[in-house]
Amino acid sequence: MIPMEVSTIQSFLDYFSKIRERTMRVVACIPPDKIEWRAAANKFTLGDLARHIAATERNVFAECACGGRNRYAGCGREFAEGRDEVVRFMERMHSESMKMLTQLSDGQLQQKCQSADGTPMTTWKLLRSMVEHEVHHRGELYAYLGVLGVSVPPLYGITSEQLREIAGHSL
Repeated sequence: MIPMEVSTIQSFLDYFSKIRERTMRVVACIPPDKIEWRAAANKFTLGDLARHIAATERNVFAECACGGRNRYAGCGREFAEGRDEVVRFMERMHSESMKMLTQLSDGQLQQKCQSADGTPMTTWKLLRSMVEHEVHHRGELYAYLGVLGVSVPPLYGITSEQLREIAGHSL
């Protein structure tokens, strides 16, 4: 588990890799014919959500944490179309981000960088917000797939019902 404050880049990268693995397990559950399904008008499609997670990770959070600026250009089909391409796009953006973030020193985590809107922010806090951003959108994927009746893996390998059973409080 990561502390509230990120003190080493390696501990953060290890933690973030686990976050991404859980996200990718959910993305893998998106039926190919539902990749551009949306819950309502003016909402992200499932594909948009996946592309958005990837594009903001690389072009906003990693870029800004490493001293660059916000380079977000959207999350539409022009970046990846079809579930397999979306998965490859996510993998490529994540790989690029991890290569960039690996170059940060532990000391740089305590220094200021600029957030997406140019506001000065401590680098470790920006990286923590990247995780929160991904988890937020992963929750949307879980909810939307539930609406579609798609079976998804439990977040940590165990369901609520199994937790109750283990605790001895089966219904």
